[in-house]
Amino acid sequence: MKAGPDIAMVAALVGDPARANMLTALMSGRALTASELAHQAGVTPQTASSHLSKLEAGGLIEQEKQGRHRYYRLSDPDVAAVLEGLEGLAARAGHLRVRTGPKDPALRRARVCYDHLAGDLGVQMLDSMKKQKLLRQKKQDIELTAEGQRFLNTALQISAEALAHPRRPLCKACLDWSERRHHLAGTLGAAILNRFTELKWAARDAAPGSRVVNFTRNGEKRFAALFGKSE
Repeated sequence: MKAGPDIAMVAALVGDPARANMLTALMSGRALTASELAHQAGVTPQTASSHLSKLEAGGLIEQEKQGRHRYYRLSDPDVAAVLEGLEGLAARAGHLRVRTGPKDPALRRARVCYDHLAGDLGVQMLDSMKKQKLLRQKKQDIELTAEGQRFLNTALQISAEALAHPRRPLCKACLDWSERRHHLAGTLGAAILNRFTELKWAARDAAPGSRVVNFTRNGEKRFAALFGKSE
């Protein structure tokens, strides 16, 4: 028997359609109840409970008790990054689920990937920050420049020094499933999206499990002023 990480176990957990739907819903970054996740997965509450137990035992989700309710969330940002990568792989391989409705274009334009901005606007933001020399990227390694630190302080009132985390990088490249290019993750990506929300430039869709991020008209103008599309 070969030693090392058990990829097959994790793949089996993610590979079940109901569990995959639950995990995708949790990529919104919100903690959801078992009932909400059962609805997202299209299964009964009893079946959902069994799936959630397996996901928790496998280390992919964690729960938090609040009063009479139990809320579930992804256990780590790395879980979201893996799921986003799998979505990209599925899209490239042609394994797509047909979903009609107005939210599809919105999901591709701007969505949350656990706690940072993804979609067309997320990729545009990273491209612009590199073009303005606020960030340097070599393959998947991203570094914040001195000019980038000044920009964050001046334009968004974000202090890079305050974002240091012992188990999470400041900047990280996350492969965007719809654009098939990188968007910005890490504590900086999370801080920027949080700042957009604080400034009321953007807000997450309130529906449970929704990952759509809606920008206001003013928010779109301010975003374009800071991260306008590169030529």
